[in-house]
Amino acid sequence: MDRAAVDTRIRAILEPFNKKGVEISDATTFAGDLEFDSLTVMDFVAAIEDEFDIIISMNQQAEIETYGHLVDAVAKMLGE
Repeated sequence: MDRAAVDTRIRAILEPFNKKGVEISDATTFAGDLEFDSLTVMDFVAAIEDEFDIIISMNQQAEIETYGHLVDAVAKMLGE
């Protein structure tokens, strides 16, 4: 699956979590721009793990600060 396909699927998952309708770019931050709290992050990560049948470790989560980082990390895990 290429990065564009991963991006499209993650955007669909993100939609219900994006309560303020923030415009999503690779530079969008989860903590700052989207104001995700730790519970929201857990739910969002679980939704991504289910969608792609992957596991995102706590160490990986700690390194993912922006939307672009997330798309890159998922694409990498899928072998792209």
